[in-house]
Amino acid sequence: MRRNATPPALNRKLVLEEAQRVPDGAGGQVETWIALGTVWASVSAGTGRERASQFVTVSNVAYRIVLRAEPEGSPARPKPDQRFRDGNRVFRILAVSEHDAGAHYLICHAREEVLA
Repeated sequence: MRRNATPPALNRKLVLEEAQRVPDGAGGQVETWIALGTVWASVSAGTGRERASQFVTVSNVAYRIVLRAEPEGSPARPKPDQRFRDGNRVFRILAVSEHDAGAHYLICHAREEVLA
């Protein structure tokens, strides 16, 4: 983003989630997702692809999710292996980078996988 450029339109409310392992009641553990908070973001789709699996076809689309930056080390700052949820849609975060030189916004490179 250039110095005087228009800030991104943060018009989608997303829930930031993190995986945690919890006891399953039978001596083992299961993975569950807990909400860390909500963020306002700009979500834009990139290119998609489709691949066949043994029993299903999986559609895979890359997304750029731009949101306000949080300081390094803050639990509110997204990181890889976390995800965003928008209702039933889930965007797994692959990488996070700064959007602008002033580090006012972050870009989360994410992937949405949908079974078809």
